[in-house]
Amino acid sequence: MVETVNALEMREIVKQFGEFKANDGINLAVKPGEIHALLGENGAGKSTLMNQLSGLLQPTSGEILLNGSPVVVDSPKKAAELKIGMVHQHFMLIDAFTVTENIMLGSEPVKGLRLDTKKAVAEITALSERYHLNVDPTALAGKISVGMQQRVEILKTLYRGAEILIFDEPTAVLTPQEIMELMDIMRGLAAEGKAVILITHKLDEIKAVADQVTVIRRGKSIATFPVEGVSSQELADVMVGRTVSFKTDKKVAEPGEPVLQIENVTVLKNKVPVVKNLSLTVRAGEVVGIAGIDGNGQSELVAAITGLEAVHSGKITLQKRDITNLKPRKITEAGLAHIPEDRQKFGLELEMTLAENIALQTYYRRPLEQHGVLQYEKINAHARELIEDFDVRTVNELVAAGSLSGGNQQKAIIARELDRDAELIIAAQPTRGLDVGAIEYIHQQLINQRDAGKAVLLVSYELDEILNVADRIAVISNGEITGIVDAQQTTKNELGLLMAGLSLKEAQTQLGGQANGKN
Repeated sequence: MVETVNALEMREIVKQFGEFKANDGINLAVKPGEIHALLGENGAGKSTLMNQLSGLLQPTSGEILLNGSPVVVDSPKKAAELKIGMVHQHFMLIDAFTVTENIMLGSEPVKGLRLDTKKAVAEITALSERYHLNVDPTALAGKISVGMQQRVEILKTLYRGAEILIFDEPTAVLTPQEIMELMDIMRGLAAEGKAVILITHKLDEIKAVADQVTVIRRGKSIATFPVEGVSSQELADVMVGRTVSFKTDKKVAEPGEPVLQIENVTVLKNKVPVVKNLSLTVRAGEVVGIAGIDGNGQSELVAAITGLEAVHSGKITLQKRDITNLKPRKITEAGLAHIPEDRQKFGLELEMTLAENIALQTYYRRPLEQHGVLQYEKINAHARELIEDFDVRTVNELVAAGSLSGGNQQKAIIARELDRDAELIIAAQPTRGLDVGAIEYIHQQLINQRDAGKAVLLVSYELDEILNVADRIAVISNGEITGIVDAQQTTKNELGLLMAGLSLKEAQTQLGGQANGKN
């Protein structure tokens, strides 16, 4: 029997930035028709490795082979010619262009001296139908959902004839339904003989869709093995290099006085209520989780509390001080720390240094400022301390924040916010894009804040996260709280019914009184 030639081999790949080795002798082999997961912590070197395969970076040393033959991938154009396509974590679409215009950009078909848009539309429609992508070629990219935008990125690679497809953290911003659909798409691509590489740190997704997994830790390839028969716990332990706990160790909460009080708050968007007469209290020494399906008013509620969205009616108090419709800085100075759900839009200035980003909330205070002059030595020294304390993987504090991996960007924001010793911490999707080791660490940090007497409001679409960290859970549906339950006594079924819009009494009746939620 003739052994199948690998579609891709990367041998002893080294990528060095100054003295720092982002990749240190990594080996990877992927067969045609295989879904091969690349698993590693944030900053382990996964994206750096794939950026070399896609032509965005060039190796310091090492060799790349396609179908057994050495190649040099010195540009994205060359990668496309070699039939390598990459679906990036942050999409590269032009919102004002149609789907077709985005897909054919750089590979435009012509008829005489004119663009042959009809030909492109026909080819894109055929590809969309063949791979069950269901994309409208005439839609504007800026008007379609995030999940559909990702399908457009996949179509861009297929339109250029890709036989090796790289997916970089593809599920970070997708709904559960969109994740299931993406997995079906990957399986279909592999069934056609294409080699699929999945960069991820989500163990359940690897278990669900991958055939093989290569683990990378701190720039080195640690092991490659079949996914079948390997547990999530084993994958996590190999990835992090120690035993990882999926359950946060915590004592029973001892709530104190109210810190945050939301009273009958309504928030409008385009004159339509998206938060409706909502009331909620968060006390010192407790974590209150807000659970709900994306788009039910969570984002607008957090924006209203933090001063980023106007409160139409109602009142918000922080430590008995009315903060309704105050400016964001006044609210943060009143004792609020905010970990925003979109780290790049609301959490960081990507072109500024990591040190400058860590100082964004306190740069105007001593010792970082004296007599109106920024003290950069102290700013940088303070950043180095937090980088070490929160294990932010970076060359140093002077790199641009945008050069960090998504997970390390998130850890930098969390370091900045928790360092301020605020009485209220609002954590919106705090572990989005983080690996299991970092998730374990962040969850423990939130519990530590609770145990230090702080009030924590946790907003997450991950029910496992809410159940693991929260003491009480407020479920939001269509801008209203449908029920508040004890995290230790509720179930996913009960939460699901509340998320669907049932009242707590209706949910408990439907479940036969088995779940004992408390207001």
